[in-house]
Amino acid sequence: MRNINELFKVINVQPKNVQIYELALTHSSFNADANTKHNDNERLEYMGDAVLDYVSADLIFNEFGEMEPGNMSKLRSFLVNTKSLSSYARKIDLADFIKTGHSISEKQVQQSDKILENCFEALVGAIYVDQGIEVAFNFIKSMIHEDLMTFGQSDLTDYKSMLQEEMQAEHRESVHYVVTSMTGPAHDRLYTVNVMFNEIVLASGSGKSKKSAEQDAAKNALKKRSV
Repeated sequence: MRNINELFKVINVQPKNVQIYELALTHSSFNADANTKHNDNERLEYMGDAVLDYVSADLIFNEFGEMEPGNMSKLRSFLVNTKSLSSYARKIDLADFIKTGHSISEKQVQQSDKILENCFEALVGAIYVDQGIEVAFNFIKSMIHEDLMTFGQSDLTDYKSMLQEEMQAEHRESVHYVVTSMTGPAHDRLYTVNVMFNEIVLASGSGKSKKSAEQDAAKNALKKRSV
């Protein structure tokens, strides 16, 4: 496990209370193995979840003045769902700093979207409690801004879930997505993705982020299936 001071450099935070961040990165399995009570990140996770909802709602409200309330809610859900929050956690290598019990390996932490989501929420909670809303706001904005500005209408319709449900209903197996190309400079990337089933390419899609490219590929696959 890496020294937490390395994380502070990555997230650009000068902590007032290091212990609150250590608590934010303590998974409940560690508490269980140590046979202690209330020595994990669940309270901070609760706080971080609320702060994430507030900040994402504020950003959407100010960036998209003409968006209908229903779509605003869908976009907020897209920005703070398990997949998104775990991807933000991976951007800052958060798994390297998470303390778990012996029952959970480092590899399991790396692979678990749920553990990463919960610890990212707890980290946001710690930043808010330690630094206040302005620092927490700027941290969250830095994490979600790319997804916020590159989302497409397809992101408001979860084509990936629709395709997954169709395929599993018919075959009881899942699809997966493979990035086939990534072009353009860092500030203007274009991703191309194939959606695969049993090593067969169902369709391709493209977008300004991996998520939007995956949604586009799923949408195209659904179109093919409906023809």
